[in-house]
Amino acid sequence: MLVLALLPGPATSPVAAAPLPLPATLAWGWPLAGRPRVVNVFDPPAKPWLSGHRGVDLAAEQGAAVLAPTAGVVAFSGNVVDRPVLTIAVAGGLRLSFEPVLSRLKAGDTVARGQDIGKVAGPTHCRDPAGDGSCLHWGVRRGEDYLDPLQFILDLRPSVLLPLTNQPAAGRRD
Repeated sequence: MLVLALLPGPATSPVAAAPLPLPATLAWGWPLAGRPRVVNVFDPPAKPWLSGHRGVDLAAEQGAAVLAPTAGVVAFSGNVVDRPVLTIAVAGGLRLSFEPVLSRLKAGDTVARGQDIGKVAGPTHCRDPAGDGSCLHWGVRRGEDYLDPLQFILDLRPSVLLPLTNQPAAGRRD
């Protein structure tokens, strides 16, 4: 018999159900007030030149305040093609991008976690059938590699199954 465990415990007793503290890298906040609904998930391409979704889309009304998930320095604020984009450089060599976001910030400005950094502008690329069709696209990149932004605010680590006892499984030789 196996038990789902979040904390290590003695091999001869059930494991406590209290969650482990999240790693320090998960200390970011949501870039929108509350806990927004994820409209489109991170879906990286198999090869850098292929199509995919290099971030997450969060349901957001046009004009909603965008908040800095963590402290950093504005690396870019302006239009890319037809959308206003804000990019923030943060610890660990990461760059966070938000679009479409109108911001008064400029390159070199510092931001604190939770600070209002701009407003969701429209139109967006989001196709949210449950909302007004607008959303905030949030991307995280390290160098040329795109990362799932949700890994920095949610515990996405896999669950680990531990044996209920330290007895070897039937038919298994150790």
